[in-house]
Parts: sequence; C-alpha cells; structure tokens
Amino acid sequence: MKKLMMILLTLSLVACGASKTVRTAKKTIKGTWNLSNITYDRAGTYNIKLLDDASKTCFEGSDWQFIPNNNTGIYTISDSSCTSGERYFIFTIDEVDAQTGLYDFLLKPTNAKGRSETNEGFRIKLSSLTETSMQWQQTVMVDGSPFTISMNFIKS
Repeated sequence: MKKLMMILLTLSLVACGASKTVRTAKKTIKGTWNLSNITYDRAGTYNIKLLDDASKTCFEGSDWQFIPNNNTGIYTISDSSCTSGERYFIFTIDEVDAQTGLYDFLLKPTNAKGRSETNEGFRIKLSSLTETSMQWQQTVMVDGSPFTISMNFIKS
C-alpha cells in the first residue's frame, strides 16, 4: 500500500509540473532583452497604449529583464519624452500546443514588492522564441475586427 501511494504521488507531481517545452522556454527567456520594434498587421497610425502603460514610441528601445526561477521581471522605459523608469511584472509561460510549440505568455504588472494593484494581466502569444530573438503577438479588436500587434525583442 505504501508503494502504491508513493507511485501515485510521484505520478501526480510529474503530471502537475511544467512540461519540458515550457521549462526550455523559461531557460531561454532568462536574461535581458531589448524591445527593438513594434509593428502592426496593417498600415496606419494608431494611438495604442500597450500594457495599459505607454505608447509604442515609449516601449520601443525599452529593456526587459526576465527572472524565471520566481517568474518576475522588470522593464525599463528610458525615452525622455515618456514617463520613464522601471516597471515590475510577474509572468508565466503556458504551453498551448505541444505539436506547434506555441505558447501563451501571461504578464501581470505589479509594484516593486510583486503585488498587483488591479489584479489584471495580459495574455500575449509568444509566437517566436530563440536564443537571440523573441516575438510577442497580441490581438485586440479595432473597429470590430482583429488587429495584431507584434513586439520584437533582441537578447542583450
């Protein structure tokens, strides 16, 4: 009976743990990244506030640090025409489809102590991740139709 309980406990721990794909993604994302540019899936000028924080112009060139062992991070906006400074967040990477390797990236802004003032977060598609580059895609509705924002990062 003791052996059976140990086997069941071991199986439940293995089943509940992050998949190998997610563990690999967390290892790859660890470190400092620069948000090099932001693009839209259609032409035009749009006044979009990303992550309920700042404009595209403010985010381009921002530096991001990911600390996967406690799922926290900091991004720093340094554009002098914007409200500059450090912003804190917590994140998780959820595997969406093991066959395609696509992920959902969940990001929740917090204060320096890791507490969220609004308890709201953002679901972003982690559409590409390599050792040197990463792309996030977020789809929002604009005038009743889907509009995709792509955020392109380069590892520092």
